[in-house]
Amino acid sequence: MLVLDFINVGNGDSILVQELEGGARRFAMLVDCGHDSLVRDDHPGELDPRSQRIYAGDFLKKQGIDRLDVLLATHFHRDHIGGLSRILDAASVDSLVSTYAPPEGCGPLDPDGDNGLPGAARNLLRCLDIYATALRAHPGRVREFAEIPGDKVETFHLTEELTMDVYAGEPALYPRQRAVYDAAFRGERNRHDLMRWTKSMNISSLRQRLYYHGKEIVLGGDMYGAVWDNDTLAPCDILKLPHHASLTSSTRKTVGRLAPKTIVVCVAAGRPDERPHPYVVSMLREYTEDVRFTDAVDIPGLVEPQFHESVHIEIE
Repeated sequence: MLVLDFINVGNGDSILVQELEGGARRFAMLVDCGHDSLVRDDHPGELDPRSQRIYAGDFLKKQGIDRLDVLLATHFHRDHIGGLSRILDAASVDSLVSTYAPPEGCGPLDPDGDNGLPGAARNLLRCLDIYATALRAHPGRVREFAEIPGDKVETFHLTEELTMDVYAGEPALYPRQRAVYDAAFRGERNRHDLMRWTKSMNISSLRQRLYYHGKEIVLGGDMYGAVWDNDTLAPCDILKLPHHASLTSSTRKTVGRLAPKTIVVCVAAGRPDERPHPYVVSMLREYTEDVRFTDAVDIPGLVEPQFHESVHIEIE
């Protein structure tokens, strides 16, 4: 049995994929790590007392998971990588799959120091620093890094019955990412390069398609919907909608071609930036009534809040 938990980390993504046999865990993979805070400073300051938001690392502990076969980082925004330290507190990782691994022995990036950079560039350094700091603080917790070059579809045979294809964005993105990140770790602060890459982080996001017992699950990372429109897309059973159901997260063309029976939106309730966007939610419901949200989203007349630690789905 395949068990999917789209964890309610509040703002961000973290998806636990397990294969169970007779109640025993055969395989565990986590896709993304969630944020390093359950309440962001640009959201309402107090959580609803009924909230069941949980850090991904704490969710692993509750599940009794102290080892992950795979941890996949789709990209390095804070709401996808921020929870890494808590995850490494909870579990060791056999293979960390991503498009970039920080250099060994790299020091802090000091994103808030006197560097003269605009806020967006500082935020990029902060995200990268959170990633590198978590790894540095947990030596030996990641057995190996599997860096994806981003120039082709990568296929992983995770178990005898579970396969995963990993899709990258435009191949030219990843050498540029490496150049910008390596320069940052060398102490260089090129304002132009940092600002340009800040605008490319979401479209460098990895996407995954899982195959299990004739079912197909698409995990969209934060790749904007317009990018998908140029792809050859086959129907799937479950779709993790990209980019928190923002207005640019998906298009009718993409959702229509994917034709998912179930759509999951990883998003924090109460965001002030219309994520999820009511128009997008209405559009999704034209294709399926089974649209689920990780957090207790409340859109009057459209979405009733549901309080849970995860969107839990089982596939026999």
